[in-house]
Amino acid sequence: MTVSVFDLFKLGIGPSSSHTMGPMTAAVRFLQHLGPALSRVVRVEVALYASLALTGRGHATDRAVILGLAGFSPSKLDPDEADRVVGEVRAARRLSLGGAHEIAFDETTDLKWEGRTRLPQHPNALKFTAFDAGDEAVAERIYFSIGGGFVRDQDEMGLNTRDEPGPPTPYPFDSGVELLEQATAADLTIAGLVRANEEAMRPRQALDDGLDAIIAAMYACIERGMRTDGILPGGLKVQRRAYQVHQSLMANADRSIADPLAALDWVNLWALAVNEENAAGGRVVTAPTNGAAGLLPAVLRFYDRFHQGTAEGRRNFLLTAAAIGALYKKNASISGAEVGCQGEVGVACSMAAAGIAAALGASNAQIENAAEIAMEHNLGLTCDPIGGLVQIPCIERNAMGAVKAIDAARLALLGDGQHSVSLDKVIATMKRTGEDMSAIYKETSLGGLAVNLAEC
Repeated sequence: MTVSVFDLFKLGIGPSSSHTMGPMTAAVRFLQHLGPALSRVVRVEVALYASLALTGRGHATDRAVILGLAGFSPSKLDPDEADRVVGEVRAARRLSLGGAHEIAFDETTDLKWEGRTRLPQHPNALKFTAFDAGDEAVAERIYFSIGGGFVRDQDEMGLNTRDEPGPPTPYPFDSGVELLEQATAADLTIAGLVRANEEAMRPRQALDDGLDAIIAAMYACIERGMRTDGILPGGLKVQRRAYQVHQSLMANADRSIADPLAALDWVNLWALAVNEENAAGGRVVTAPTNGAAGLLPAVLRFYDRFHQGTAEGRRNFLLTAAAIGALYKKNASISGAEVGCQGEVGVACSMAAAGIAAALGASNAQIENAAEIAMEHNLGLTCDPIGGLVQIPCIERNAMGAVKAIDAARLALLGDGQHSVSLDKVIATMKRTGEDMSAIYKETSLGGLAVNLAEC
Protein backbone atom coordinates (compact mmCIF):
# COMPACT_ATOMS: atom_id res chain seq x y z
CA MET A 1 0.00 0.00 0.00
CA THR A 2 1.25 3.47 -0.88
CA VAL A 3 0.57 5.96 1.91
CA SER A 4 0.59 9.43 0.37
CA VAL A 5 1.56 12.63 2.14
CA PHE A 6 -2.04 13.71 1.50
CA ASP A 7 -3.34 10.63 3.31
CA LEU A 8 -1.48 11.57 6.46
CA PHE A 9 -2.06 15.33 6.21
CA LYS A 10 -5.68 16.13 5.39
CA LEU A 11 -8.06 18.90 6.25
CA GLY A 12 -10.85 18.08 8.66
CA ILE A 13 -12.62 19.20 11.79
CA GLY A 14 -12.06 18.50 15.47
CA PRO A 15 -12.03 17.14 17.98
CA SER A 16 -10.92 13.68 16.78
CA SER A 17 -9.82 12.13 13.51
CA SER A 18 -10.82 8.62 14.63
CA HIS A 19 -13.93 9.52 16.63
CA THR A 20 -15.23 12.49 14.61
CA MET A 21 -13.82 12.46 11.07
CA GLY A 22 -13.81 8.66 10.79
CA PRO A 23 -17.48 8.12 11.78
CA MET A 24 -18.56 11.00 9.54
CA THR A 25 -16.70 9.45 6.62
CA ALA A 26 -18.17 6.03 7.45
CA ALA A 27 -21.69 7.49 7.33
CA VAL A 28 -20.99 9.01 3.92
CA ARG A 29 -19.68 5.66 2.71
CA PHE A 30 -22.84 3.96 3.96
CA LEU A 31 -24.92 6.36 1.88
CA GLN A 32 -22.84 5.36 -1.14
CA HIS A 33 -23.34 1.71 -0.25
CA LEU A 34 -27.11 2.23 -0.21
CA GLY A 35 -27.11 3.60 -3.74
CA PRO A 36 -30.59 3.54 -5.32
CA ALA A 37 -32.00 1.80 -2.23
CA LEU A 38 -31.64 5.09 -0.34
CA SER A 39 -35.11 6.18 -1.53
CA ARG A 40 -36.70 3.19 0.27
CA VAL A 41 -35.14 4.03 3.64
CA VAL A 42 -37.37 5.42 6.39
CA ARG A 43 -35.02 4.88 9.35
CA VAL A 44 -31.31 4.36 10.02
CA GLU A 45 -29.97 2.79 13.19
CA VAL A 46 -26.33 3.32 14.17
CA ALA A 47 -24.50 1.25 16.79
CA LEU A 48 -21.21 2.54 18.24
CA TYR A 49 -18.90 0.02 19.87
CA ALA A 50 -16.14 0.06 22.51
CA SER A 51 -13.97 3.21 22.32
CA LEU A 52 -16.34 4.97 19.92
CA ALA A 53 -19.09 4.58 22.49
CA LEU A 54 -17.06 5.09 25.67
CA THR A 55 -15.60 8.44 24.60
CA GLY A 56 -18.00 9.20 21.76
CA ARG A 57 -19.96 12.03 23.36
CA GLY A 58 -16.78 13.85 24.39
CA HIS A 59 -15.37 13.34 20.89
CA ALA A 60 -18.63 14.50 19.23
CA THR A 61 -19.15 11.11 17.55
CA ASP A 62 -22.93 11.54 17.77
CA ARG A 63 -22.71 14.86 15.90
CA ALA A 64 -20.35 13.32 13.36
CA VAL A 65 -22.77 10.50 12.57
CA ILE A 66 -25.65 12.95 12.10
CA LEU A 67 -23.57 15.15 9.81
CA GLY A 68 -22.28 12.20 7.78
CA LEU A 69 -25.79 10.82 7.28
CA ALA A 70 -26.81 14.32 6.17
CA GLY A 71 -24.15 14.04 3.45
CA PHE A 72 -21.35 16.21 4.88
CA SER A 73 -17.69 15.16 4.57
CA PRO A 74 -14.98 16.32 7.02
CA SER A 75 -12.81 18.14 4.48
CA LYS A 76 -15.62 20.40 3.26
CA LEU A 77 -17.64 20.95 6.41
CA ASP A 78 -18.08 24.45 7.79
CA PRO A 79 -18.18 24.14 11.62
CA ASP A 80 -20.84 26.87 11.83
CA GLU A 81 -23.01 25.07 9.29
CA ALA A 82 -22.53 21.88 11.29
CA ASP A 83 -23.99 23.48 14.42
CA ARG A 84 -27.07 24.59 12.49
CA VAL A 85 -27.69 21.19 10.88
CA VAL A 86 -27.25 19.22 14.10
CA GLY A 87 -29.50 21.62 15.96
CA GLU A 88 -32.26 21.25 13.37
CA VAL A 89 -32.03 17.45 13.35
CA ARG A 90 -32.25 17.26 17.11
CA ALA A 91 -35.14 19.70 17.31
CA ALA A 92 -37.26 18.08 14.57
CA ARG A 93 -36.05 14.50 15.02
CA ARG A 94 -35.88 14.43 11.25
CA LEU A 95 -32.81 14.06 9.04
CA SER A 96 -32.29 14.73 5.34
CA LEU A 97 -30.43 11.57 4.36
CA GLY A 98 -27.66 12.54 1.97
CA GLY A 99 -29.19 16.01 1.87
CA ALA A 100 -31.96 14.71 -0.40
CA HIS A 101 -34.24 12.18 1.32
CA GLU A 102 -35.91 13.03 4.63
CA ILE A 103 -36.27 10.32 7.27
CA ALA A 104 -37.08 10.13 10.95
CA PHE A 105 -34.03 10.16 13.23
CA ASP A 106 -34.32 10.08 17.00
CA GLU A 107 -30.97 9.78 18.78
CA THR A 108 -32.56 8.20 21.84
CA THR A 109 -33.58 5.13 19.81
CA ASP A 110 -31.58 5.24 16.58
CA LEU A 111 -28.12 5.79 18.10
CA LYS A 112 -26.90 2.84 20.20
CA TRP A 113 -23.98 3.23 22.63
CA GLU A 114 -22.47 -0.26 22.93
CA GLY A 115 -19.45 0.58 25.08
CA ARG A 116 -19.21 -2.89 26.62
CA THR A 117 -18.94 -4.59 23.24
CA ARG A 118 -15.66 -4.67 21.32
CA LEU A 119 -15.65 -6.11 17.83
CA PRO A 120 -12.57 -8.29 17.30
CA GLN A 121 -11.15 -6.38 14.34
CA HIS A 122 -10.75 -2.97 16.01
CA PRO A 123 -12.10 -1.04 19.03
CA ASN A 124 -13.38 1.84 16.85
CA ALA A 125 -16.34 0.12 15.19
CA LEU A 126 -19.78 1.31 14.11
CA LYS A 127 -22.64 -0.47 12.38
CA PHE A 128 -25.25 1.15 10.15
CA THR A 129 -28.59 -0.54 9.47
CA ALA A 130 -31.18 1.00 7.14
CA PHE A 131 -34.84 -0.01 7.38
CA ASP A 132 -37.77 0.36 4.98
CA ALA A 133 -41.41 1.19 5.73
CA GLY A 134 -42.06 -2.42 6.76
CA ASP A 135 -39.18 -2.25 9.26
CA GLU A 136 -37.20 -4.70 7.16
CA ALA A 137 -33.46 -4.18 6.84
CA VAL A 138 -32.58 -2.66 3.47
CA ALA A 139 -28.83 -2.77 4.12
CA GLU A 140 -26.37 -3.27 6.96
CA ARG A 141 -22.68 -2.43 7.01
CA ILE A 142 -19.92 -2.32 9.64
CA TYR A 143 -17.10 0.21 9.43
CA PHE A 144 -13.92 0.66 11.44
CA SER A 145 -12.27 4.00 12.12
CA ILE A 146 -8.63 2.94 12.31
CA GLY A 147 -6.98 6.27 13.15
CA GLY A 148 -6.10 9.49 11.37
CA GLY A 149 -9.49 9.62 9.66
CA PHE A 150 -8.85 6.37 7.80
CA VAL A 151 -11.92 4.13 7.49
CA ARG A 152 -12.30 0.51 6.42
CA ASP A 153 -15.43 -1.53 5.98
CA GLN A 154 -16.01 -5.07 7.21
CA ASP A 155 -14.48 -6.61 4.08
CA GLU A 156 -11.42 -4.36 3.92
CA MET A 157 -10.43 -5.14 7.53
CA GLY A 158 -9.34 -8.60 6.43
CA LEU A 159 -6.65 -7.22 4.14
CA ASN A 160 -2.99 -6.84 5.06
CA THR A 161 -2.12 -3.18 4.45
CA ARG A 162 1.03 -4.17 2.59
CA ASP A 163 -1.06 -6.16 0.11
CA GLU A 164 -3.61 -3.43 -0.62
CA PRO A 165 -3.51 -2.16 -4.19
CA GLY A 166 -2.14 1.29 -4.81
CA PRO A 167 -0.59 3.32 -7.62
CA PRO A 168 2.87 2.16 -8.72
CA THR A 169 5.73 4.23 -7.37
CA PRO A 170 9.42 4.18 -8.30
CA TYR A 171 10.65 3.70 -4.73
CA PRO A 172 8.24 1.57 -2.68
CA PHE A 173 9.27 0.84 0.92
CA ASP A 174 7.75 -1.06 3.81
CA SER A 175 10.43 -0.52 6.46
CA GLY A 176 12.99 1.99 7.61
CA VAL A 177 15.75 -0.22 6.27
CA GLU A 178 14.13 -0.31 2.83
CA LEU A 179 13.62 3.46 2.93
CA LEU A 180 17.29 4.11 3.65
CA GLU A 181 18.50 1.51 1.15
CA GLN A 182 16.30 2.87 -1.63
CA ALA A 183 17.41 6.44 -0.93
CA THR A 184 21.09 5.46 -0.89
CA ALA A 185 20.83 3.46 -4.12
CA ALA A 186 19.10 6.36 -5.89
CA ASP A 187 21.32 9.02 -4.28
CA LEU A 188 18.25 10.77 -2.91
CA THR A 189 17.33 12.39 0.37
CA ILE A 190 14.29 10.89 2.10
CA ALA A 191 12.31 13.95 1.02
CA GLY A 192 13.55 13.50 -2.54
CA LEU A 193 12.49 9.86 -2.55
CA VAL A 194 9.00 10.68 -1.27
CA ARG A 195 8.75 13.49 -3.80
CA ALA A 196 9.56 11.05 -6.63
CA ASN A 197 6.84 8.69 -5.37
CA GLU A 198 4.31 11.51 -5.09
CA GLU A 199 5.15 12.83 -8.56
CA ALA A 200 4.35 9.41 -9.96
CA MET A 201 0.76 10.15 -8.86
CA ARG A 202 0.50 13.90 -9.63
CA PRO A 203 2.44 16.68 -11.41
CA ARG A 204 5.20 18.48 -9.54
CA GLN A 205 3.27 21.75 -9.41
CA ALA A 206 0.19 20.02 -8.03
CA LEU A 207 2.34 18.39 -5.35
CA ASP A 208 3.95 21.68 -4.32
CA ASP A 209 0.60 23.47 -4.35
CA GLY A 210 -0.87 20.71 -2.17
CA LEU A 211 2.00 20.87 0.31
CA ASP A 212 1.77 24.66 0.48
CA ALA A 213 -1.99 24.40 1.09
CA ILE A 214 -1.38 22.02 4.01
CA ILE A 215 1.14 24.44 5.51
CA ALA A 216 -1.23 27.38 5.01
CA ALA A 217 -4.05 25.49 6.74
CA MET A 218 -1.77 24.58 9.65
CA TYR A 219 -0.67 28.18 10.07
CA ALA A 220 -4.24 29.50 9.74
CA CYS A 221 -5.23 27.19 12.58
CA ILE A 222 -2.38 28.56 14.72
CA GLU A 223 -3.46 32.14 14.01
CA ARG A 224 -7.12 31.47 14.80
CA GLY A 225 -6.16 29.67 18.01
CA MET A 226 -3.97 32.58 19.16
CA ARG A 227 -6.72 35.17 18.67
CA THR A 228 -9.62 33.22 20.16
CA ASP A 229 -10.41 33.44 23.86
CA GLY A 230 -13.03 31.72 26.00
CA ILE A 231 -14.01 28.36 27.47
CA LEU A 232 -13.70 25.14 25.51
CA PRO A 233 -16.95 23.19 24.98
CA GLY A 234 -17.71 20.21 27.21
CA GLY A 235 -18.14 19.78 30.93
CA LEU A 236 -14.55 20.44 32.03
CA LYS A 237 -14.80 24.23 31.57
CA VAL A 238 -11.20 24.38 30.33
CA GLN A 239 -10.06 27.95 29.69
CA ARG A 240 -8.29 28.55 26.38
CA ARG A 241 -4.71 29.60 27.11
CA ALA A 242 -3.18 30.36 23.72
CA TYR A 243 -4.79 33.82 23.54
CA GLN A 244 -3.40 34.91 26.92
CA VAL A 245 0.00 33.32 26.29
CA HIS A 246 0.26 35.13 22.97
CA GLN A 247 -0.64 38.45 24.57
CA SER A 248 1.98 37.88 27.28
CA LEU A 249 4.73 36.96 24.84
CA MET A 250 4.02 39.98 22.67
CA ALA A 251 3.97 42.32 25.68
CA ASN A 252 7.28 40.97 27.01
CA ALA A 253 9.13 40.58 23.72
CA ASP A 254 12.12 42.65 24.85
CA ARG A 255 12.55 40.65 28.05
CA SER A 256 12.46 37.36 26.18
CA ILE A 257 15.47 38.32 24.07
CA ALA A 258 17.70 37.61 27.08
CA ASP A 259 16.00 34.26 27.78
CA PRO A 260 17.89 31.42 26.05
CA LEU A 261 14.78 29.23 26.16
CA ALA A 262 12.30 31.81 24.88
CA ALA A 263 11.85 29.87 21.64
CA LEU A 264 10.21 27.06 23.60
CA ASP A 265 7.52 29.45 24.83
CA TRP A 266 6.55 30.09 21.22
CA VAL A 267 6.59 26.37 20.38
CA ASN A 268 4.31 25.73 23.34
CA LEU A 269 2.01 28.55 22.23
CA TRP A 270 1.66 27.29 18.67
CA ALA A 271 0.90 23.74 19.77
CA LEU A 272 -1.65 24.93 22.35
CA ALA A 273 -3.33 27.17 19.77
CA VAL A 274 -3.92 24.33 17.30
CA ASN A 275 -5.14 21.81 19.84
CA GLU A 276 -7.50 24.29 21.45
CA GLU A 277 -8.99 24.86 18.02
CA ASN A 278 -9.27 21.11 17.58
CA ALA A 279 -10.92 20.68 20.98
CA ALA A 280 -13.44 23.36 19.98
CA GLY A 281 -14.37 21.47 16.81
CA GLY A 282 -12.50 23.85 14.51
CA ARG A 283 -10.72 23.17 11.22
CA VAL A 284 -7.38 21.40 11.62
CA VAL A 285 -4.99 19.27 9.61
CA THR A 286 -4.60 15.66 10.76
CA ALA A 287 -0.90 15.22 11.51
CA PRO A 288 -1.29 12.28 11.54
CA THR A 289 -4.36 12.50 13.82
CA ASN A 290 -6.47 15.31 15.26
CA GLY A 291 -5.43 14.48 18.81
CA ALA A 292 -1.84 15.18 17.76
CA ALA A 293 -2.66 17.96 15.29
CA GLY A 294 -0.72 20.71 17.05
CA LEU A 295 2.67 19.06 17.22
CA LEU A 296 3.90 19.22 13.61
CA PRO A 297 2.59 22.76 12.94
CA ALA A 298 4.38 24.00 16.07
CA VAL A 299 7.69 22.41 15.07
CA LEU A 300 7.31 23.60 11.46
CA ARG A 301 6.63 27.14 12.69
CA PHE A 302 9.72 26.85 14.91
CA TYR A 303 11.76 26.04 11.79
CA ASP A 304 10.28 29.05 10.02
CA ARG A 305 10.67 31.54 12.85
CA PHE A 306 14.00 30.54 14.35
CA HIS A 307 15.82 29.02 11.37
CA GLN A 308 14.72 31.39 8.61
CA GLY A 309 12.69 28.69 6.92
CA THR A 310 12.31 28.46 3.16
CA ALA A 311 9.50 27.10 0.97
CA GLU A 312 11.71 24.18 -0.05
CA GLY A 313 12.62 23.47 3.57
CA ARG A 314 8.98 23.46 4.64
CA ARG A 315 8.05 21.06 1.85
CA ASN A 316 10.97 18.78 2.69
CA PHE A 317 9.81 18.82 6.31
CA LEU A 318 6.37 17.49 5.35
CA LEU A 319 7.67 14.99 2.78
CA THR A 320 10.14 13.54 5.28
CA ALA A 321 7.57 13.46 8.08
CA ALA A 322 5.18 11.65 5.74
CA ALA A 323 7.75 8.91 5.06
CA ILE A 324 8.07 8.26 8.80
CA GLY A 325 4.31 8.42 9.35
CA ALA A 326 3.78 5.89 6.57
CA LEU A 327 6.04 3.39 8.37
CA TYR A 328 3.96 3.64 11.54
CA LYS A 329 0.74 3.42 9.54
CA LYS A 330 1.93 0.28 7.74
CA ASN A 331 3.70 -1.52 10.56
CA ALA A 332 1.98 -0.44 13.79
CA SER A 333 -0.90 1.98 14.30
CA ILE A 334 -1.79 5.66 14.57
CA SER A 335 -4.95 4.93 16.58
CA GLY A 336 -5.10 5.89 20.25
CA ALA A 337 -7.87 3.33 20.72
CA GLU A 338 -5.56 0.61 19.44
CA VAL A 339 -2.13 1.45 20.90
CA GLY A 340 -2.61 4.41 23.22
CA CYS A 341 -1.32 7.94 22.72
CA GLN A 342 2.08 6.61 21.66
CA GLY A 343 0.28 6.04 18.35
CA GLU A 344 -0.85 9.66 18.15
CA VAL A 345 1.40 12.14 19.96
CA GLY A 346 4.23 9.58 19.87
CA VAL A 347 4.02 9.12 16.11
CA ALA A 348 3.59 12.85 15.53
CA CYS A 349 6.69 13.50 17.65
CA SER A 350 8.66 10.98 15.62
CA MET A 351 7.43 12.50 12.34
CA ALA A 352 8.20 16.05 13.48
CA ALA A 353 11.68 15.11 14.68
CA ALA A 354 12.46 13.65 11.28
CA GLY A 355 10.92 16.64 9.52
CA ILE A 356 12.86 19.31 11.39
CA ALA A 357 16.07 17.30 11.10
CA ALA A 358 15.60 17.11 7.33
CA ALA A 359 14.81 20.82 7.06
CA LEU A 360 18.02 21.58 8.97
CA GLY A 361 20.11 19.53 6.54
CA ALA A 362 20.51 16.22 8.36
CA SER A 363 21.67 13.12 6.54
CA ASN A 364 19.22 10.30 5.93
CA ALA A 365 20.83 8.31 8.74
CA GLN A 366 20.48 11.24 11.14
CA ILE A 367 16.83 11.68 10.13
CA GLU A 368 16.09 8.02 10.87
CA ASN A 369 17.90 8.42 14.18
CA ALA A 370 15.84 11.50 15.08
CA ALA A 371 12.60 9.65 14.39
CA GLU A 372 13.75 6.69 16.49
CA ILE A 373 14.84 8.84 19.44
CA ALA A 374 11.50 10.64 19.50
CA MET A 375 9.44 7.45 19.63
CA GLU A 376 11.80 5.67 22.01
CA HIS A 377 10.88 8.25 24.64
CA ASN A 378 7.15 8.08 23.98
CA LEU A 379 6.83 4.30 24.36
CA GLY A 380 3.97 3.36 26.64
CA LEU A 381 2.25 6.74 26.40
CA THR A 382 -1.38 6.18 27.40
CA CYS A 383 -4.53 7.70 25.94
CA ASP A 384 -6.64 8.70 28.94
CA PRO A 385 -8.68 11.82 28.10
CA ILE A 386 -10.75 13.11 31.01
CA GLY A 387 -14.45 12.95 30.19
CA GLY A 388 -13.66 11.65 26.71
CA LEU A 389 -12.68 15.21 25.75
CA VAL A 390 -9.43 15.95 23.91
CA GLN A 391 -8.52 18.64 26.44
CA ILE A 392 -6.79 17.17 29.50
CA PRO A 393 -4.07 15.96 29.03
CA CYS A 394 -4.21 16.12 25.22
CA ILE A 395 -3.62 19.84 24.62
CA GLU A 396 -0.52 20.15 26.82
CA ARG A 397 0.71 16.78 25.60
CA ASN A 398 1.06 18.25 22.10
CA ALA A 399 3.16 21.11 23.44
CA MET A 400 5.42 18.71 25.33
CA GLY A 401 5.68 16.47 22.27
CA ALA A 402 6.70 19.39 20.06
CA VAL A 403 9.55 20.32 22.39
CA LYS A 404 10.58 16.68 22.59
CA ALA A 405 10.66 16.43 18.78
CA ILE A 406 12.99 19.41 18.53
CA ASP A 407 15.29 17.92 21.16
CA ALA A 408 15.31 14.51 19.42
CA ALA A 409 16.37 16.18 16.17
CA ARG A 410 19.11 18.13 17.93
CA LEU A 411 20.41 14.94 19.57
CA ALA A 412 20.50 13.21 16.20
CA LEU A 413 22.28 16.14 14.56
CA LEU A 414 25.01 15.89 17.21
CA GLY A 415 25.78 12.35 16.01
CA ASP A 416 26.62 10.68 12.74
CA GLY A 417 23.44 8.64 12.41
CA GLN A 418 24.87 5.48 13.93
CA HIS A 419 22.82 4.15 16.85
CA SER A 420 21.92 0.92 18.62
CA VAL A 421 18.13 0.73 18.18
CA SER A 422 16.78 1.09 14.65
CA LEU A 423 13.55 2.89 13.78
CA ASP A 424 12.08 -0.44 12.63
CA LYS A 425 12.80 -1.98 16.02
CA VAL A 426 11.24 0.90 17.92
CA ILE A 427 8.13 0.75 15.70
CA ALA A 428 7.82 -2.97 16.39
CA THR A 429 8.28 -2.27 20.09
CA MET A 430 5.59 0.41 20.00
CA LYS A 431 3.16 -1.99 18.36
CA ARG A 432 3.89 -4.72 20.92
CA THR A 433 3.61 -2.24 23.79
CA GLY A 434 0.21 -1.16 22.48
CA GLU A 435 -0.94 -4.78 22.28
CA ASP A 436 0.19 -5.37 25.87
CA MET A 437 -1.37 -2.15 27.18
CA SER A 438 -4.56 -2.53 29.19
CA ALA A 439 -7.68 -1.41 27.32
CA ILE A 440 -8.45 1.14 30.04
CA TYR A 441 -5.48 3.19 28.83
CA LYS A 442 -6.49 3.15 25.17
CA GLU A 443 -9.02 5.94 24.59
CA THR A 444 -11.75 4.54 26.77
CA SER A 445 -11.61 7.12 29.59
CA LEU A 446 -11.69 4.21 32.03
CA GLY A 447 -8.19 4.62 33.47
CA GLY A 448 -5.35 7.01 34.16
CA LEU A 449 -6.11 10.72 34.44
CA ALA A 450 -9.61 10.07 33.08
CA VAL A 451 -10.75 8.58 36.40
CA ASN A 452 -9.16 11.28 38.54
CA LEU A 453 -11.19 14.30 37.45
CA ALA A 454 -11.76 15.47 41.02
CA GLU A 455 -8.01 15.60 41.61
CA CYS A 456 -7.33 17.53 38.42
